[in-house]
Amino acid sequence: MAAALGGLGLLQGRVRLAAAAAATSSLGRPGRRAPVRGGAATALPSAGRSYSSEAKEEEELRVRYLDDEHKGIVVLGLNRSYAKNALNKNLLKMMSKAVDALKSDKKVRTVIFRSEVPGIFCAANLPVPTIAAIDGTALGGGLELALACDIRVAASSAKMGLVETKLAIIPGAGGTQRLPRTIGVSLAKELIFSARIVDGEEAKSIGLISHVVDQNEAGDAAYRRALALAKEFLPQGPVAMRVAKLAINQGMEVDLVTGLAIEEACYAQTIPTKDRIEGLLAFKEKRPPRYKGE
Repeated sequence: MAAALGGLGLLQGRVRLAAAAAATSSLGRPGRRAPVRGGAATALPSAGRSYSSEAKEEEELRVRYLDDEHKGIVVLGLNRSYAKNALNKNLLKMMSKAVDALKSDKKVRTVIFRSEVPGIFCAANLPVPTIAAIDGTALGGGLELALACDIRVAASSAKMGLVETKLAIIPGAGGTQRLPRTIGVSLAKELIFSARIVDGEEAKSIGLISHVVDQNEAGDAAYRRALALAKEFLPQGPVAMRVAKLAINQGMEVDLVTGLAIEEACYAQTIPTKDRIEGLLAFKEKRPPRYKGE
């Protein structure tokens, strides 16, 4: 998980910095438990597994494995309400443990990171697609965590920014590296130098997020959009999804010639899979494929 959380190890070594920067950070979403199912809200499945090493009134990290038409989607909910999801050593430890478990679970297709604290967001580098759902505020460490995700979705009313320079420090959990790779060097410098906070509409216009949605009465519009996106990913071959992500991530760090070699090597990994044969048979038989991640 080191790479995703701006380096989880780096975050653990800078707990006070991250906690200060993320004190107002959030994935922002109310504590409702209702994914969209056919347009109607129904209760999320029981967490099944949760990771918490401190005796709190609430679980600080909730891990939910969705079922039915959302099977394969896992929701990681930050629930440290008394501290506005500020990062501390214990929460980072729980996130690391949860992510390690998800990495080895071949049934997991997409992971959504969200906050279960109203109005607050405060994800991880997994081999499967990751989506940050920002329904509230993501400042400092909260935005750095969101930048570690593959896709970011935010409500138009959400607030985002790397504000560390106001505290006479700099983004230290990946922000100075991931933000310029996302929106460009010049604009990233401008936002970090000014500690500017942008809303969802501006974030979309500068390429900081992929989708912006109007907030709903429940305060979970970004989460619902993220869930719809994750559902789009479910029918695809799981091996191909993981390898495609690997090819893109590694290819972006090298020159084009090397990137094409990486793509070729990743493509070769999909050839001997059972899923590839299943995909061909399904196409020939004009039926939906039944992929098993093999």
